Amino acid sequence: MSVYQLDDDLWFPDPHHGEEGGLIAVGGDLSPDRLLLAYSNGFFPWYSFRHESQPSWYCPMDRFVIIPKEIHISHTMRQMMAQNKYSVTFNENFDAVIRGCAEVNGRCHDGGAWLGPDMIEAYTKLHDMGYAVSVEVWESTDATAGSTSESPRGKLVGGLYGVSFNNIFFGESMFSLVPSASKLALIRLAQALDMIGGPLIDCQFETPHLKSMGGRYMSYETYMEIIRSQQQTEHNKE
Repeated sequence: MSVYQLDDDLWFPDPHHGEEGGLIAVGGDLSPDRLLLAYSNGFFPWYSFRHESQPSWYCPMDRFVIIPKEIHISHTMRQMMAQNKYSVTFNENFDAVIRGCAEVNGRCHDGGAWLGPDMIEAYTKLHDMGYAVSVEVWESTDATAGSTSESPRGKLVGGLYGVSFNNIFFGESMFSLVPSASKLALIRLAQALDMIGGPLIDCQFETPHLKSMGGRYMSYETYMEIIRSQQQTEHNKE
């Protein structure tokens, strides 16, 4: 098992040679070209500590994913959705979502928090290029009467963001200021992907939250077959 040092050239090593937890390389940068190359091959960056000088790169051999059409919607979530208390949008306020992910529960003050300024800047650039997507959950104006709203829609109470291309979504982070807001964002994302034939949401790592919503493991080989198939499908449309 090896951990490779990346340089200024755009390349990644064979992920089969990485550590058991998926760590395969350190270094390089967070340029759009490197990030897109990374996600196209199953890699993603991580900072164990916000103030580390270089990113670590992971590529687990067992991928935790959600198949959009298999998203599990619990009875509690169905009740929440039926209340129409919350609305969901896409790409309406990427900056607020990524900063919400960084700041919720004091994450931005935690020395081990990984979502620091370099990551925020890098994914904001991807968003400006059309490759990073946010999902926002708003509490209705009526429900937040008397509070300062961030939008005519109401108050931003949760959301998620990630990288998206070829109808595949590579999740990065989510946050909730009210119970289950991030679950609602994920459900609406899965439903939107399913409508356009999107085959996969990459969750990176297993959590109880994601497992309860239908997350399951998939081998790296199967995962890459899906990514390459989607790349070919989108190429044939051009």
